[in-house]
Amino acid sequence: MIHPHTEIRFINEQKGHGVVATQFIPAGTITWALDKLDREFSPAEFQKLDPLYQHILDTYTYRNKSGNMVLCWDNGRFVNHSFKSNCLSTAYDFEIAIRDIHPGEELTDDYGYLNVTSPFEGIDEGTSRKVVYSDDLLNFSEMWDAQLLEVFPKILEVNQPLKNLVSGEIWSTIQAINAGQVTMASIGENYFRP
Repeated sequence: MIHPHTEIRFINEQKGHGVVATQFIPAGTITWALDKLDREFSPAEFQKLDPLYQHILDTYTYRNKSGNMVLCWDNGRFVNHSFKSNCLSTAYDFEIAIRDIHPGEELTDDYGYLNVTSPFEGIDEGTSRKVVYSDDLLNFSEMWDAQLLEVFPKILEVNQPLKNLVSGEIWSTIQAINAGQVTMASIGENYFRP
């Protein structure tokens, strides 16, 4: 489920529509969490579908560490790619804002951590990376982990409208990580090894 203080808006001709903040979302806020209405499709289920449905799943899903395609039931499926994303996935089935997101600002993900099946060239944002590859999680997980660790303590400090979607076990893990009792699991654990 996507953060409730967001909506779909037209971004531009190149991107189309995207998810935009309607209120201030501070760094450390859970911006998306896997929920019971999100649907997983195994590779075998995908292959049995009509090409029309396969195209929809290719467009609007991400691949989890099991290799299944996950279709978000709500506007979460409209979050666009950016090499300078302001949201970052964790190994705990939720994403957090890695910097403050202001009203009217688009929420973005780096598709490099979504186990894409085919490389694609992103919009030029003046970054050294220009292409998203299927093994980006292997190559950039240390950098992404460092970004997560910078804001992970804020998870317990800011308002969390999606907290009820995070299991009690995961919430206890977040508390233990922030207390220095356990190490944060790497985003690299999300990598699907074909």
